[in-house]
Amino acid sequence: MTTTGEDHVAAGGGPWWWGRRRSAALDVSLAAVSALECGLEGIPFARDAGIPVAAGVVFGLLAGSVLVVRRHWPIAVVLVVIAITPAQMGFLMGLVGLYTLAASELPRRIIGSLAGMSLVGTLIVTFVRVRQDMARGELTLGDWFVPFASITTSLGLTAPPVLLGLYVGARRRLMESLRERADSLERELQLLAERAEERAEWARDEERRRIAREMHDVVAHRVSLMVVHAAALQAVARKDPEKAVKNAALVGDMGRQALTELREMLGVLRSGGGGGSRGTGDAVPLVAVGVAAAAAASRAVDEARGAGGEGPRLAEIGELVEQSAAAGVVVDLSVEGEGRPYAGEVESTAYRVVQEALTNVHKHAPGAKTYVRLAHRVSEIAMQVENEPPPEAGASARLPSGGNGLVGMKERVSALGGVFVSGPTDAGGFRVSAVIPAS
Repeated sequence: MTTTGEDHVAAGGGPWWWGRRRSAALDVSLAAVSALECGLEGIPFARDAGIPVAAGVVFGLLAGSVLVVRRHWPIAVVLVVIAITPAQMGFLMGLVGLYTLAASELPRRIIGSLAGMSLVGTLIVTFVRVRQDMARGELTLGDWFVPFASITTSLGLTAPPVLLGLYVGARRRLMESLRERADSLERELQLLAERAEERAEWARDEERRRIAREMHDVVAHRVSLMVVHAAALQAVARKDPEKAVKNAALVGDMGRQALTELREMLGVLRSGGGGGSRGTGDAVPLVAVGVAAAAAASRAVDEARGAGGEGPRLAEIGELVEQSAAAGVVVDLSVEGEGRPYAGEVESTAYRVVQEALTNVHKHAPGAKTYVRLAHRVSEIAMQVENEPPPEAGASARLPSGGNGLVGMKERVSALGGVFVSGPTDAGGFRVSAVIPAS
């Protein structure tokens, strides 16, 4: 990650108020030079003021050494500069102090006030000194030179350090703002990457669920019928050879249909992989391909069942009921209302719901009488599959069940904005109901 100004300060580990040791060394060096300058300038000041030279030197050394605190107390440094301006000392301290003040984070009105005070002080002192020099005859120029020298000197000692400090301070704030913005963008990118990873994980889970649901819908029904016919074949093989041959033919037909549908799905999934292995950086594209492959697989399987690429139709429910009846289940089919064409996904979902409900009857209530009701309404289509208790209590075809059939039906119906309800009946049977919007 990038480093902000606070991180720079923490990384340097300078003493006291300094952020870095290099800054401390620079300020100490400037303070030493300033103290030496003020100490030397304290000699003529002591002579003019009529005080001991040693006192002037000590005063100059103390005043010049204040520069060491320029980063922590820039206002104090500038005030000391203004105070010693009449003594004509501290020129280096004045330049550095004004620069530090202008580059600091203090309000502009404070910076402007102190800079103005320094400008006025320098202007007055210079004006007085130049007039005294002209009065003593040291300068023989005209009277115009006094204001000219005063204004030029005061501006020269005040304006450049203030303007430079304002520029450096603005640039420093800009750089800190850019660093903070870079840190913020980096954090946002990390959050986006985490969310993208979460979405990719969700897409992978959704892909697995969709593939499992399609595999279940395609294979479970026919395999269940195959197991039922195989059991019947075993029971009548010796007693009724002709019926055994018929059941064997049915098992073969259903097996071939199941293999065909399974081959369709696996073929689409294999062609949707894009070929070749990829790194983790391509996780999101791979997931997108996987989800698209799952959807394409569903369409491919449905196309194998129906005409015109529309998937299984409601008109094929009669054939579905006949297959269950051939397996020994008494199925009563009733249709209410006038049938009409629906959207392909609506008819496909309705067909799958009835198919899965009949599969569950074969698994859990073999031989139980079953009622399949289909109702065409104005704005919706309703279906219900209800079975009575099996002839023998606890009867079961002993078929494996993953418990995902009802979940898959509910997901299909809910995806279309419909309602799905399933559960046992008061008579001991089981009922599956679904209502799907017609559009």
